[in-house]
Amino acid sequence: MAQRHEFRTLSTQRIYTGAIVSLRVDEVAMPDGHTAHREVVEHFGAVAVVAIDDQDRLVLIHQYRHPLGRRLWELPAGLLDEAGESPLDAAKRELAEETGLVAEHWETLVDLALSPGFTDEAVRVFVARGLTEVDRPEPEHEEADLEIHRVPLGEAVSMALCGEVVNATAVSGILASAAARTAGVELRPSDALWPDRPGAFSRTRAGE
Repeated sequence: MAQRHEFRTLSTQRIYTGAIVSLRVDEVAMPDGHTAHREVVEHFGAVAVVAIDDQDRLVLIHQYRHPLGRRLWELPAGLLDEAGESPLDAAKRELAEETGLVAEHWETLVDLALSPGFTDEAVRVFVARGLTEVDRPEPEHEEADLEIHRVPLGEAVSMALCGEVVNATAVSGILASAAARTAGVELRPSDALWPDRPGAFSRTRAGE
């Protein structure tokens, strides 16, 4: 077997660093002996929650997203932007902040690399069950306009397949939930290994 090529990064140029992303351009060694420039958008990474209540309904939120200029159906979700916070703790925080809910049981549903051709952004989607209500913090920015709905799983699947739900994380979480249930798949524990969790942007922001 021929030796696999090592895609070495020969140089890096930082183009922009903002609040939630950074853009760099890497010069990468290619298999044909040439080099190529690859634009990389660094991101904190995120978590999302398929929260299922005791009536088998999913908790969905309807939230304004400025790049698309409209409100989208989504899962409760948020950035991994708190230093030292585990993905599970971030998911618990976001669920409480966005929906005023806590959950007793947590499992890992799917891990997503959202667009690996140009960004390291990755999302871990959890399943949360055993929901109870708690006080929700006072929302701000887009979350002040956020609407919370509980939707039966079958209806959520239909919403995804007919194009009513287009958020990639929400579509993946909804369909994965339905597929896991149909196949009887045992889900991974909530602290399962996550090799593709992003870390470059946090290091960039820290000045490393």
